[in-house]
Amino acid sequence: MRLSYSKWLLAVCLMLGSLQANATGFDVRIGEDTAEIFYLYKSSSFGYGGSDIGWSYYFNNNDDIMVSASLLVSANGAGGKRALQFGVGVKAYVADLGLANVQGGGMGIGGLVRYVFPSSTPVALLFEGYSVPSITGFGDAEGFSEARFDIEAEVSPNARAYIGYRVMTFKDELANEFDLDDAMHLGIRISF
Repeated sequence: MRLSYSKWLLAVCLMLGSLQANATGFDVRIGEDTAEIFYLYKSSSFGYGGSDIGWSYYFNNNDDIMVSASLLVSANGAGGKRALQFGVGVKAYVADLGLANVQGGGMGIGGLVRYVFPSSTPVALLFEGYSVPSITGFGDAEGFSEARFDIEAEVSPNARAYIGYRVMTFKDELANEFDLDDAMHLGIRISF
């Protein structure tokens, strides 16, 4: 099934409305059958850390949609190791799995580890993951997990490109698991 025009139109309208609300950047991640657009109100610096605050709109070819809001704070490791970053954060989401007729959401915690290889064009390896336990879920949601591994390259101080792999799983109250994503993706992140 092809992605519907109404989903693209909704994503563009949300993006334009977000830019009017002082967004500082956006991040677009596209896979074979998935797309996700992030609107960032605060964006961390590559190799220096900071905080990422924003929300995203995700959709795929199975008519699954998800809106999430997240806060992730990262910093360089102890002992002056500027190449290694650690981060912790929270993520809230609401999902509607179209073909499965399952709706729900929740709030979870997660973290990030990034290693930046110093060079004239910095490159980094990144691992980020979130887990939502059943206690913080609502609706049909009993759990949610997301993990991604990316290779990032800083194109300019305000832009980075990345390629990676992500696994996203939604578990309903009957213990059925639905894979929202389990594939490679390409992305670009731009800060203003």
